[in-house]
Amino acid sequence: MFPNPKSLKMPPLTCTKLALIAITGVIIQIIGLSLFVFGFFPVKPALPGISGSESYHLPVCDLVGNQSGTTLPSDQLRSLYQELSGMPPLFDRLILMVIDGLPAEFVLGKNGKPPSKQFKEAMPYTQSLLASGLAIGYHAKAAPPTVTMPRLKAMVSGAIGGFLDVAFNFNTQAMLDDNLLGQFFRIGWKMVMLGDETWLKLFPGLFKRHDGVSSFYVKDTVQVDQNVSRHLGDELSRDDWNLLILHYLGLDHVGHIGGRSSVLMVPKLKEMDDMVKLIHSSTTLSQGNDQGRMLLMIVSDHGMTENGNHGGSSYEETDSLALFIGLRNHVLDYASVIQQIDIAPTLALLFGVPIPKNNVGVLIKEAFDSLKEEQHLRALELNSWQLLGLLQAQLSGLPCRNFPCDAFSDHQIAGTSECYHRTEDMLCCLYMEAAALYSSWKSKRGTESASNKDYSSTAAAYYKFLKSASEWLSRRSTDKPVKLLAVGLATMFISCVILSSLMFCRVREIYLGRRQQSLNDSMNGWSLDDTFILGVILILVTSMGSSSMVEEEHYIWYFVTSTFYLLLLRKTAQSFSSVGVKSGEGYFGMCFTFLLLISGRILRGWHQGGVNWTSLPDISKCLEQAGSHYVKLLQLVSAFLVISIGVFALFSIQFKQKYFQMVRLSFLTSGLLVLLHITRYQDYTFSSTNYGATLLAQIVYAILGAATIGTVVALPWFFPFPTFNSCPTDNTLSPPSFFHGIQEKFPFVELRDSLYVIGWAYILCWCLLQLLLQQPINSTPILLLLVQILASMLYFASNGTHHKEWIEIAVVFNFFKAG
Repeated sequence: MFPNPKSLKMPPLTCTKLALIAITGVIIQIIGLSLFVFGFFPVKPALPGISGSESYHLPVCDLVGNQSGTTLPSDQLRSLYQELSGMPPLFDRLILMVIDGLPAEFVLGKNGKPPSKQFKEAMPYTQSLLASGLAIGYHAKAAPPTVTMPRLKAMVSGAIGGFLDVAFNFNTQAMLDDNLLGQFFRIGWKMVMLGDETWLKLFPGLFKRHDGVSSFYVKDTVQVDQNVSRHLGDELSRDDWNLLILHYLGLDHVGHIGGRSSVLMVPKLKEMDDMVKLIHSSTTLSQGNDQGRMLLMIVSDHGMTENGNHGGSSYEETDSLALFIGLRNHVLDYASVIQQIDIAPTLALLFGVPIPKNNVGVLIKEAFDSLKEEQHLRALELNSWQLLGLLQAQLSGLPCRNFPCDAFSDHQIAGTSECYHRTEDMLCCLYMEAAALYSSWKSKRGTESASNKDYSSTAAAYYKFLKSASEWLSRRSTDKPVKLLAVGLATMFISCVILSSLMFCRVREIYLGRRQQSLNDSMNGWSLDDTFILGVILILVTSMGSSSMVEEEHYIWYFVTSTFYLLLLRKTAQSFSSVGVKSGEGYFGMCFTFLLLISGRILRGWHQGGVNWTSLPDISKCLEQAGSHYVKLLQLVSAFLVISIGVFALFSIQFKQKYFQMVRLSFLTSGLLVLLHITRYQDYTFSSTNYGATLLAQIVYAILGAATIGTVVALPWFFPFPTFNSCPTDNTLSPPSFFHGIQEKFPFVELRDSLYVIGWAYILCWCLLQLLLQQPINSTPILLLLVQILASMLYFASNGTHHKEWIEIAVVFNFFKAG
């Protein structure tokens, strides 16, 4: 027995109180979420401004007239930098060749072993330069996130970006921090860029000439590189530039299409080797001319996994390349691992500009081996001063602020032999030791007491400080404030408690206001599928606390969707004996449920995803081993069925407005063009990718984009909405009975029909784009996903059993996540 509702009834909440409490809870939630986001994605500490002439002085010294000098004319500024640096620039011109996604392992090998035979033979000219000592190659470890934009920023600024840069990678903004290109521009350099348009977005207005290409269409492995190489011969013959940037995207696209083992990988490496040969031969012949000393540097922004992906922190993804050609010191034995951020300070001092202000990188030793001893130590001193300035900005208790601005005395060396446990004391101790040794070396220079051992000890002390400071600053830029995260989580929890309490009170008022029988019916109406969906939500929230569960999240979705459809099958079977449920509807529900279970099982076995099980056999691997003709056949059948289902859904609507006829024709044309692209340009290896394939893909993009946007924006205006005093006697659209159940569930006919068309436009656009972009082996999963969407819609529309709307939405969301 339930208690008397009147005895439990509490004073109801007024609308004003309800609104105030709800708004308060939402505001608290926003505050908590903001605190958590700022803590989880910390903004890296950065010094404002740009480096100028002050970077050639110890940062603790406040010298009179120590101005940045960046407002001087470019010629005077270049002369000022050269005078203050105490070391002449080693080069006058730079060719920066970026091979997007090239793992250093392909060129340098791994763990002391040479690269595999096929990769070594693919780049014979580059390998000959390495073998003869004309080139020096490094595994340049990239910091995550390993995507293009933050990696380019790291190479030109020496700073480590955050994970928010992943979002900015899709909408690149101009780089405002101090960087090499800005320094080069201020001393009057003329710069040319060919390749990835990311450079143009990061550095607008800096390039004298440019030809940018987009990296969006990843199936293009030919045209994106030809757009770069077609200008190369002309640019190499010119003498009106100081910096030439060549950013090749084709190798990264090859990786996205077929992974490291793609049959296109070796030909693409040969193409890159030919470009290296062309550039090096041209620059070697021009060294005797008046064009100046030239350095060719070949880098990659990141590596790639076996499947060709990148963005994470695995060794394969962070293993980028840094190759110097033209240093003239013929080094054969050297440490082969550096940090990618080390490129920025090295290039800055090689070309006579200040090190970018927020750089945390360290000079690459072998790049300065050709310098005299005093010049090499001066370069290390400048790098140390720059890092010391960053340490002073981030460590308020740094005891280095009282350093003398003149030379260190010999007795100070003894005082630096013991370092304390505090980070500030340790870093200051290391710097003081290096500075004291340098002061001692300068005092002995030119005397009989000077020795090579003193020089080596001083250089080693500087490198010890530089590496320690760089490691600490790198960790500092990615540290997450735990207190801020905890406060954010606590604030969001308080908001959830407020809103949940409000909801509980409101629901209690509604239920207790009903009659006893209504309350009993409500309690008994809580079905098994409702309970299961709520349980799934709790399971998913709990699983997000484990990194292993996140990595294998798709297995949770597989289990959830399969289990839920078994519950639906059970409910449908029970409905056969229910009163008022048509047997035809029950049979249709059974068929749709079996279709969902079968398609879901095939999808689950198509690919072994996740982290731990990718090596296990699956359907896609079996098809690939069976031969490409099986994959091609499945691709054609899947594409034809996807296009047929989508076009049938649109053409089944009897709406004779000319605009709607154009929409149907646009999607039909797009489908036929996608089918043409598959038959003519797509084979198992994509080796036939050319300009025609790219042009056809661009046409499909344009038609689909215009049709989808036009459908969403304009189509609702073509449906005559009725007034509330009138009811239409017939539907504007008269779909066949196959889709009639879907549309009958919506009370407003015209709005219902408009949303029906818009929904199919979204679905068909997504399917056609996936058929265009995905690998051929993934065409069948696209068809199966479409089948699951359609079967779920038809099940809930035709089945006589009642389901709450939120259950239907949750089901579609769940199986889409599983797919």
